[in-house]
Amino acid sequence: MIAAVAAWVAEQKKGTDIRVYDVSEHLRVADYFVIVTGHSRPHVKAIYDAIHVQLKALGEKHGKAEGTDLGWWVLVDYVDVVIHVLQPEAREYYDLDGLYTQCPQLDVGSVRLPVQLAQLEQPAARMAE
Repeated sequence: MIAAVAAWVAEQKKGTDIRVYDVSEHLRVADYFVIVTGHSRPHVKAIYDAIHVQLKALGEKHGKAEGTDLGWWVLVDYVDVVIHVLQPEAREYYDLDGLYTQCPQLDVGSVRLPVQLAQLEQPAARMAE
């Protein structure tokens, strides 16, 4: 659920190329990696902030986030889910997607979001109409 919520929030903040990899069979440090592109330092920070706020509201906690000062690559560890928010150049340079291409991707659209988030989604959908 954490991975799906993080992906949904990143999408709401206009993050791009959002991928959720199931790394549970390949790594012992986490079950899922969420990888998101933010297109500037403020954008990366805004995506991170929004994910942090929404998951905190759902009772989820993480250790100290890494990279928030630079906004080049922010890493947030929720134990079973590690979230990476990177600028395009960082994503290309570190090629995390290339490292985990053998891992299945989670279809976050098939994961039921918590009721609190589903309620937030409705006004945005109405505005788009």
